[in-house]
Amino acid sequence: MIKLNTPLKTSDIRKLRMGDKVLLSGVIFTARDRAYEYFSKNDFPKIKGGVLYNCGPLVDGRKIIAAGPTTSIRLSIYSDILKKYDIKAVIGKAGMDENTLKIMKGKCVYFSAVGGASLIYANCIKKVNNVYKKEFGTTEAIWELEVKDFPVIVTMDSHGGDLHQQVYEKSKKHLSMSK
Repeated sequence: MIKLNTPLKTSDIRKLRMGDKVLLSGVIFTARDRAYEYFSKNDFPKIKGGVLYNCGPLVDGRKIIAAGPTTSIRLSIYSDILKKYDIKAVIGKAGMDENTLKIMKGKCVYFSAVGGASLIYANCIKKVNNVYKKEFGTTEAIWELEVKDFPVIVTMDSHGGDLHQQVYEKSKKHLSMSK
């Protein structure tokens, strides 16, 4: 298990390989569709060099009750924000597209979080530092969170490794063989 603290360094990112298990501590920002669109059209320097968690948390006041990952592939249309903000890591489920993988090369990783483990992830959130763009609604707002030992797996690394694509190719091959 690799322990990493934010802000992540490019050297940290380059050491990671597909399949590495990581416990992440420090500040992360939630982001869903509205946030990604906002980031692409506006300036939001708080996330520069940061970690985005594709998550729409369930919240009671300022307490996060559940914080499971959301599917990331649909957010690939905004992959330009990875360059714009020098994003070091994206956390979500199901990976992102091939173009995003190219943009990530040498400077960013994709961490997969386990769908259905929203209570475990909520317990890793130690503090809500701030909430931005509240007008987007609770789940689409940008939550600045402090996490401790947030468990994730590298499934897209900065060297071009893509576990999602490998699984897809193996499944496709297996299905064609069974016909």
